[in-house]
Order: sequence, then structure tokens, then C-alpha cells
Amino acid sequence: MSVRPTGRVFPTATGADLVIERSFQAPIEDVWASVSEPDRLARWFGRWSGEAGPGKYVMLQLGFEKDASPCRVLIESCRPPTHLAVCMKDDHGDWRLELTLEQRGDTTQLRFVQHLTDPGLVGDTGPGWEYYLDMLIAAHGGQPLPDFANYYPAQREYFASQIVAQQVAGADG
Repeated sequence: MSVRPTGRVFPTATGADLVIERSFQAPIEDVWASVSEPDRLARWFGRWSGEAGPGKYVMLQLGFEKDASPCRVLIESCRPPTHLAVCMKDDHGDWRLELTLEQRGDTTQLRFVQHLTDPGLVGDTGPGWEYYLDMLIAAHGGQPLPDFANYYPAQREYFASQIVAQQVAGADG
């Protein structure tokens, strides 16, 4: 099975932003619950524990990564049901992530952003976030979860080529 990548990479003053969007035929509060409640988040990403709130840390145990150690997640901003920004550190580096939800009629639009200080990593991280956001879609809809093998390494070149194209455009500018 081939899964088409949808993410885009945009240069920033400090690196690059990986941006991926998804749409849900559901109310914003329901989608918010899927990304913020421990039991619902565990269905597609991992389970968190602790006292949540802006400026506080929770512990996150990823549910679909082999041998993943729990990691501390700083909640930088939380404005239910529209915005969540977190920073986490694990064995693979620092992760600055944002989710923004917007209700548009009967549809909720999710915008995911990973702020990358090293844009060269997008070839490895982009496919993973495509996978996790498709896991969210599947878990939210009660559908079978996708297989990571359909995302990585198949999508690696797509994401890596966006960085190369930006570098070439920057050199020409």
C-alpha cells in the first residue's frame, strides 16, 4: 500500500517548520479530546500522566515506538479546544510541537507544526508525523491503524527533497 505524503516544509529564521494538516468530520471538542485526554491519546500516540497545564510537565509513554523510554513533556501553551504547544526531549532529540484546531462548519481542521532547528532531520521525522496523524484519523474514526512500513522509508525522499529545493532556491536568491 502506498500512502501519499501531504506535509510541507517552510524555512524559518531558526531552521524550518514541518506543517501537516488533517480534516475531521467532527466537532472541535471531540477532536481536542483525541489529542489531549490520556486514554484517547493512547489509542494513536501514547499515554501521558501528571498534572497538565501551561508551564507544567507531564510524562509521556509513546505507545507505538519499540523500547521507547518515558519522556518529560513541557506544556508551553494550552488553550482548549484550539491550541496546544509542547516541548519534549527524548533519546532522539528535542521536539517542539504545536497543534491548532479550527472549526469550519461540520469540519474540524487540524494543523500540526514541528519546529525544526535541524531541517536536515525532516526526511526522518516527516514520515513519522504523517503516520501518527493518520493513526489519529484512524483511531478517531474507529478504523484499523495504519502500518508504519507504508510511511518510512517510502516518504523519506519526499521530505528530504523539500529541504534540498529550499537550499537551491536560497542559493539562487
